[in-house]
Amino acid sequence: MNFSLPIPDAAQWSHLVFAWEPLDGAIEGFIYYYPLFMAYIWMFGAIIFYFRYESRQQGDAGHLPELKDYPSVSILIPCYNEADNIRETVEVLLRQKYPAFEIIAVNDGSKDETLAILQDLAGQHQQLRVVNLDTNQGKAMGLRTAALLANSEILVCIDGDALLAPEAIAWMVRHFLDKPYVGAVTGNPRIRNRSTLLGRIQVGEFSAIVGMIKRAQRSYGKVFTVSGVIAAFRKSALHDVGYWSNDMVTEDIDISWKLQLAGWSIYFEPNALCWVLMPETLHGLWKQRLRWAQGGTEVLLRYFHALFRWSSRGMWLLYGECLISIFWAFLILLHVFYAPVEFFTEPASESLHDLSPSWTSMLLSLTCLIQFGVSLFIDSHYESSTGGVARYYYWMVWYPIAYWLINVGTTIAGSIRAIKKKRGQRAIWVTVDRGLRHK
Repeated sequence: MNFSLPIPDAAQWSHLVFAWEPLDGAIEGFIYYYPLFMAYIWMFGAIIFYFRYESRQQGDAGHLPELKDYPSVSILIPCYNEADNIRETVEVLLRQKYPAFEIIAVNDGSKDETLAILQDLAGQHQQLRVVNLDTNQGKAMGLRTAALLANSEILVCIDGDALLAPEAIAWMVRHFLDKPYVGAVTGNPRIRNRSTLLGRIQVGEFSAIVGMIKRAQRSYGKVFTVSGVIAAFRKSALHDVGYWSNDMVTEDIDISWKLQLAGWSIYFEPNALCWVLMPETLHGLWKQRLRWAQGGTEVLLRYFHALFRWSSRGMWLLYGECLISIFWAFLILLHVFYAPVEFFTEPASESLHDLSPSWTSMLLSLTCLIQFGVSLFIDSHYESSTGGVARYYYWMVWYPIAYWLINVGTTIAGSIRAIKKKRGQRAIWVTVDRGLRHK
């Protein structure tokens, strides 16, 4: 017996389109207005943060805060295949303008010369201790190992390719001294490699998007995640929540939620600068953002039940916004699938009208420019040593094209991967794109 699926004729397609139109209008409105609404939410929160905290602290680039005490600090560096970067990272760390610190570098089963370089550096500098793990255990295990071996209550965690500004530790330590409820302080990553279009766009992204959102979230009370490349922690707070989870793709997002759900606060310190390498190829960028998206969804799935506690109410808005962002990405996918049907069933004049620029598109474009302008006003102070971020303002016109499409795709793919992933599966290191370096 032969089975075949009925194919709708033209009249049936028209009826389907007619029934879809009211819903499509609502979806299209949400797709346009949601990022517009959130952009102004982020801008408003960032401006509050700037005038409430930041403007009073700004001085000449490289200035130091005055601290009432200088407790010892342990700097933790988990490493996997960082032979090209780790020597420079350690040598820059040794220039910290802070009186008491040690460095603990964990070689997590690297397959290159990372261990040999670390051992050579340890022989030259007494402040450096090296821990070697024979097999790849993952960044979370590397951080956990270093934290347990650390002699200090305050832990500063950076990546193996990061260059920490000499004043960064002092700026982060002050929050722990002033506020006993602070469990973590996230720093301010800056992009080192700016030789390609993607690299230049990321300079603007970290100022106009990442930095702005962190400022706004801090103004509203909760932070989605510390920056994995530069963050400081109170060791007792980490012990309280069981340290980093070994089975989460993004250990930085996970530890941020664990700390805040346990009642600890996370602060953002824009003066704690850290220069990092970022992907400058589409393939590398896709892999990075896919991991971020999967990690975000994993956190939403794991801590869903914890949100039912009244003590977790401070995280409700943040959780809702993250969930809506994922929903928004899937709606864009649905709209894209429906667009061809609408194009071939509607009159040509109406279809072409939908493809033409509209006032909503112009409003989105204007909002992007305003957002980048606000971030330029707030963030340009921290780029004085590189000539400022104003010269990258032009490249941000490419941001919606280069990044919105990638972020929508990675959000969808990452969410699916997070749902399919088995709980308890160890998250180990993978080789990452460090960008194109020109010397």
